[in-house]
Amino acid sequence: MTNDELLRRSLAAIWHPCTQMKQHSPALAAHESWLPLTPIARGEGVWLTDCEGKRYLDAISSWWVNLFGHCHPAINAALRDQLETLEHVLLAGFTHTPAVTLAERLSALTDGALGHCFFASDGASATEIALKMSVHAWRNRGRSEKCEFVCVAGGYHGETVGALAVTDVAIFRAAYAPLIRAAAVAPSPDARQAAAGESAVDVARRAAAGLEAILADQHERIAAFIVEPLIQCANGMAMYDPEYLRLARALCDRYEVHLICDEIAVGYGRTGTFFAHEQAGIRPDLLCLSKGISGGYLPLSVVLSSDAIYAAFWDDSTTRAFLHSHSYTGNALACRAALATLDLFASQNTLAANRQLAQHIAQHLAPLGEHPQVRHLRQRGMIAAFDVVDSDPGFGRRFHREALARGLLLRPIGNTVYVMPPYLITENECALLGQGIGAALRASLQP
Repeated sequence: MTNDELLRRSLAAIWHPCTQMKQHSPALAAHESWLPLTPIARGEGVWLTDCEGKRYLDAISSWWVNLFGHCHPAINAALRDQLETLEHVLLAGFTHTPAVTLAERLSALTDGALGHCFFASDGASATEIALKMSVHAWRNRGRSEKCEFVCVAGGYHGETVGALAVTDVAIFRAAYAPLIRAAAVAPSPDARQAAAGESAVDVARRAAAGLEAILADQHERIAAFIVEPLIQCANGMAMYDPEYLRLARALCDRYEVHLICDEIAVGYGRTGTFFAHEQAGIRPDLLCLSKGISGGYLPLSVVLSSDAIYAAFWDDSTTRAFLHSHSYTGNALACRAALATLDLFASQNTLAANRQLAQHIAQHLAPLGEHPQVRHLRQRGMIAAFDVVDSDPGFGRRFHREALARGLLLRPIGNTVYVMPPYLITENECALLGQGIGAALRASLQP
């Protein structure tokens, strides 16, 4: 199939996510608002290839999911093997080896602190599950008044109705406000907010004081506090000091509030440790995982819970059971892909290798910090970002187009350009990435 044919058929048949479809119209190709729809025929490693052979370096892991790139031979082999034994069976009243083994291995990665895995399909579903678990656990303990939540300013936890309640992104809240029971919003610990003379630790402590004020006043009604550890991704890759998580854990303990860590985007080694919250030396009560969990192959998410929360549901009554399900819960193929992904972490010593890769990324992005319109060039682990100041609202679309023209898949968040590449990117590819970003930046900012 040609690029043109695939584009034509896609525009006629597919309603793309979080997309103003009119912006993909070929009739707008010369207009500032145009966003090209890019056909992809195959992928290998960090590269995607269209129907006519043009390659694109996938610098954002296709919305942060392909940890080890595209068409990884080890994950492919595991899925082929699983196809010959079991593709799926309902997880209500049945079980199977891939789900059990994955649950055991994930729990072990928390040193057993989070010993119970509830499987779902995607990140927003994991958020919904964690919120419901928290409220229902309190209800089962006779504290049904604890049914409200606290989130962080600028936080993002998904786009289903429950997840939107703890998502503080204006465009989503404004569109669906009549459906949402909004949470209380605590200040963000975003280190970019530092005043003159303040450190990132100072900002973290100031934000934690704001959280404490909310909990002190409302803790009798609050079930849980939900936070993205270390990086608020949709908030322009807002990075903050681990001190905030240490203080939040202590506050949740003091005021009897569950701590939910949403590591859907920042888990699985993205920040330098397997779980981001490890850098604060804490464990949450509930942990949400998705995106990279299956290596980018199949929809899968999981919520890991503490023994205390699990125990709140252990009862003779069905009404005290956790009442949530979906047809493909614990899908055998998805779980097998997730196990193959964990195997790669072990066999390739990925966390250690990523420390070297992170240095290469930093080295090749460093020259961007000299650009007069670049601010806050920052990095944590395998995620790097910078902000572009004095740019107009069309900057992000222009940059995306200019990056594609140079063979790079990059999608700015507002005026924030970020990279979150697969873990098998090479030093040479890091150099190509840095050069391409510089060229796309210059072209995007030309008058």
